[in-house]
Amino acid sequence: MGTSQVRVRSSTREADAPSTGRRRRQDHPATFLVPALVVLVVFYFVPTVLNFVYAFTDWSSFKSAINYVGADNFISLFSNGTLLSDLRTTLIFAILVAIFQNLFGLVLALLLEKDTRVNRAARVAFFIPVMMSALAVGYIFQALLKPDGALNAILGFVSGHAVSTAWLGSTTWTIVVVSLIQAWKWMGLAMLIYLAGLKTISEDVLEAARLDGANWWETLRRIRLPLLAPAVTFNVATALLGSMNGFDTVQASTKGGPGGTTELLNIFIFRTFGQGLFAQATTMSLALFVMVALLAFPVIRVLRRREEVL
Repeated sequence: MGTSQVRVRSSTREADAPSTGRRRRQDHPATFLVPALVVLVVFYFVPTVLNFVYAFTDWSSFKSAINYVGADNFISLFSNGTLLSDLRTTLIFAILVAIFQNLFGLVLALLLEKDTRVNRAARVAFFIPVMMSALAVGYIFQALLKPDGALNAILGFVSGHAVSTAWLGSTTWTIVVVSLIQAWKWMGLAMLIYLAGLKTISEDVLEAARLDGANWWETLRRIRLPLLAPAVTFNVATALLGSMNGFDTVQASTKGGPGGTTELLNIFIFRTFGQGLFAQATTMSLALFVMVALLAFPVIRVLRRREEVL
């Protein structure tokens, strides 16, 4: 009787083995990657490859056929001068945003480092702009900074006389203003990264520095900032390279004005594509891609070397 039960159980296990194997194959983690991989290929890799193809054609809304034209698009765009001007404006904007965003984020991290109830509430408040729509931020600041906006009304109330300053109307300083707006939106993210870096610094090291007579500034300059090198690398790289693809905030606040002084390359691409000149817009986006790539590798390499030295 016992032998027959053993045979029945073994045969049951053998029958269940194929179904178990099929179940394990169906539950393999790779199967969950397929939808995300399809979306990534269709909406990212394929357009990126086509970007390199259509830049050498005459694709536009005014022609039914697409013909190969070689490097004509690149020659016409670089000889025009607008592309180079917008590339320069984009680079200036990205550098200013990287400086302001990291400066604001580091100051906030140092001020809100202690885990108090007030500091935790302040961290949440400063992180809210990160979750806001960039277009909404641009429109809000456009309303605040116009000549009859809220900022001039507040300044007029405080000073006692009417103020009608066009904060977004200067051909010299508007690029700085829009850079501050972009930095304000993302400084909460930089703050969190710096806070995480500060929390990893051992309190024993700081206590030893205090016992040696180091004041707050010396501790910050000689210990904290060097140990924050990985956080600096991440924040500077993301701010600089992310701002190279800036569009929403500047488009909503200035639309590239005044006089094209804040016209980023993405705004130029958006306007060109809207005119039906698809090949020219694709060529500009390819130029931006090359510029970001040429900027990314040296910046990351320099920052990595700085980490190794420190």
